[in-house]
Amino acid sequence: MSLIKGIHHVSLTCCGEEEYKRTIDFYKEVLGIPVVRTFQRGTMFETGSGLIEVFNDGEKALPQGTVRHFALDAADVDACVKAVTEAGYEVFVQPKDIEILSEPVFPARIAFCRGPLGEEIEFFCEK
Repeated sequence: MSLIKGIHHVSLTCCGEEEYKRTIDFYKEVLGIPVVRTFQRGTMFETGSGLIEVFNDGEKALPQGTVRHFALDAADVDACVKAVTEAGYEVFVQPKDIEILSEPVFPARIAFCRGPLGEEIEFFCEK
């Protein structure tokens, strides 16, 4: 029996008000993820299968290292790419169909972009 039920949240820290506003705009306006709560130090977005928590209190780059990427469960990968491209963000892997060679084979449609903090975001749609 697993002790883990799933991913609860991904946490991002912004350094400065401009970076914070740009990040909130990206997740709220560009991707349309609803805000579930705001608090003095930040904002939480509800993706439907976990939270994205954005803090506004960073002073410099964090020493913890970086996450390779996080994947958002996308209903329409191509629509996500269109939205981020139109908003001026880099898409570095265009939408494509893949098969993860596993048992059983795992077909999906994916794409990758960079968010406002340089975070790598995968749009992932199981087929």
